[in-house]
Amino acid sequence: MSKAPFPIDAHLTAIAIAYRNTSMIADEVLPRVPVGKAEFKWWEYDLGQGFTVPNTNVGRTSQPNQVEFNAEEKTSSTNDYGLDAPVPQSDIDNAPANYDPLGRAAERTSDLILLDREVRTSREVFSAANYARGNKETLSGDDQWNNDKSKPIKKITTALDKMIMRPNVAVLGRVTATALRQNPSVVKAYNGTMGEDGLVPLQFLRDLLELEDILVGSAFVNISRPGHKPVLVRAWANHASFIYRNKLADTQGGVTFGMTAQFGSRVSGSIPDPDMGLTGGQRVRVGERVRELIVAPDCGYFFQNAVAG
Repeated sequence: MSKAPFPIDAHLTAIAIAYRNTSMIADEVLPRVPVGKAEFKWWEYDLGQGFTVPNTNVGRTSQPNQVEFNAEEKTSSTNDYGLDAPVPQSDIDNAPANYDPLGRAAERTSDLILLDREVRTSREVFSAANYARGNKETLSGDDQWNNDKSKPIKKITTALDKMIMRPNVAVLGRVTATALRQNPSVVKAYNGTMGEDGLVPLQFLRDLLELEDILVGSAFVNISRPGHKPVLVRAWANHASFIYRNKLADTQGGVTFGMTAQFGSRVSGSIPDPDMGLTGGQRVRVGERVRELIVAPDCGYFFQNAVAG
């Protein structure tokens, strides 16, 4: 078999790029930013510099005081993520009209690539190690939001108001979001004095907490080993994160909790495989080069175990 580079197919690449799974939130949580090379540099800023007021008084013949804004240069690199999907030639030959087996394989493979990214993003965002000291807490007992005695709005606003950069986005697991929307104190805030049962709209919570967006992770992932009965769990667990997101930030500047460095675009192509079945087939490959980064731990607040279970 030829050792030539895997050929990129424009049609399959277009399918892979256009494919979207609406249950995935990774691209909104850690927005993609382009980088020129697989290895890249980014800047980590000391947020305290912007709040330290120097002596600005200037004498009649003296020079103004000088200020320097230092940053620590970090080096990182994107990782390659990809999968192959075999499509037997018999499937291609016997495909019904208006059905593209190679395009369908590109879509299904893209879905798995995105699910893997969803899991990686959740692992970064829902990790207490990625938050500054004092910007995280573990809830238990009466403080957990599925407990009728808890007061999540007070807990959240107290946390957000003490941060240097007030978060503008909430990231919630599906179970956490439902518990927050059903919490009696939250429902009562929505209904006034007319009851504490119901399900509060997310828009009400956005307005109440002064957020630009509330992102709810709903995707499932199978955690069982290959060959065993599937065990599906949520990719986003029962936690809550509140982050400051700046979609204009990139590796060259701008303050934001996190981002995803992307080298090039998602690609797809196919290559003949004569060893597949009786008449051979095509291997469809989908992949991308990305790296999820938490660049400003001070710009996030994490509630671990916001909901029991």
